[in-house]
Amino acid sequence: MNERPTLAELSAFAAVARHLSFRAAAEALDIGPSTLSHMIRDLEARLGVRLFNRTTRSVALTEAGQRFAGRVHPLLEGLDDALDEVGSAGDTARGRLRISASETVAALLLRRTVPAFLQRFPDVTLDLVAEPQFTDIVAGGYDAAFRLGEAVPLDMVAVKIGGPSRMVTVAAPAYLAGHAAPQTPSELTGHALIASRTPAGRPQQWEFGRNGEVIRIEAEGRLVLNRTELMTRAALAGLGIAYVPERIAAAHLETGALRLLLDDWCPSYPGLSLYYPGHRLVPARLRAFIAVLRAVPP
Repeated sequence: MNERPTLAELSAFAAVARHLSFRAAAEALDIGPSTLSHMIRDLEARLGVRLFNRTTRSVALTEAGQRFAGRVHPLLEGLDDALDEVGSAGDTARGRLRISASETVAALLLRRTVPAFLQRFPDVTLDLVAEPQFTDIVAGGYDAAFRLGEAVPLDMVAVKIGGPSRMVTVAAPAYLAGHAAPQTPSELTGHALIASRTPAGRPQQWEFGRNGEVIRIEAEGRLVLNRTELMTRAALAGLGIAYVPERIAAAHLETGALRLLLDDWCPSYPGLSLYYPGHRLVPARLRAFIAVLRAVPP
């Protein structure tokens, strides 16, 4: 190896190794895919080894690439920490803040928290990634993520946001005008249920509890949707009964556009937490986001 790789080349390699996609990595780095591909070829030429196996449909690390990634990722993280430490000396929040959240949580954040944060900290770019499944925030290059309190990994620092939450069953008055409201979870089987499915394709369970009794129903319906807000809209349209987070339905319950069903059968569970790696320096931009999150919760 005649020359050391440049920092730009190492960052490019780390992005492709993280995303296993040249297009996604190029978008994350805000450069063109052809430019990124050229940088990786130059890096491989400098090292004298192939780092990725490429086909028209997939990208995978070679054995040498996997070993190299194991060395490069900690080095870049250490550099980021050093830059954050220097940049936070004046306690100024700046740079890119990358956060992972479910689509439901992302929608809630966009109502009040995100607008307040962007207004207060104009030097921060918020990269809010809505994902259907939980992700490894370290491997994914995130600063932080949201989960229910009971699901936060033990090696992470958790910041509780708000109080307990719960899932509720709701329907529009138009639907209930032609159907008797269920009094117990077992009576839901006679209703039009707005259903959803797990990533594996199974019907999503609706869970109810009261006085120590727990009832789980595999909700089957003629309408199956994969977005919480779409399920709420379907309920508003009178298409049946939906099972959604109470926070999503709250505004519609207040106006009477939706009615709460089986209230005493819908128990609460630990609320949301923002979490981040405990072994890394907390950058000023993340501290700023946490401060706004506490002052203006979703």
